[in-house]
Amino acid sequence: MHMSHALIASENPNRLINRLCKHWGHKFPVHLGENEGRIELPLGECQLRADGTTLAVELQSNDAEAQGRMRQVVAEHLARMATGETLAIEWQDGPAARTTA
Repeated sequence: MHMSHALIASENPNRLINRLCKHWGHKFPVHLGENEGRIELPLGECQLRADGTTLAVELQSNDAEAQGRMRQVVAEHLARMATGETLAIEWQDGPAARTTA
């Protein structure tokens, strides 16, 4: 299993999640919650979570080639959904760090 993640500053990360899930919901299985979303793409799974002004994105795929392609596809689509906003997306290998309370 290959994983990568990015923390993306955004003026409205909930809007990005909503727009991306609705955009892909016509083609792929999608779960859309209040502050999170999950999209099951042919390349793998994309999980999105909003926290204040940060959009956390985590990608999972079965092979390195699919992972690289998914990074590109998700970044391109997020940029399209971020009308009037420029997103800086820097992918990191591995799962996002989890915090516990």
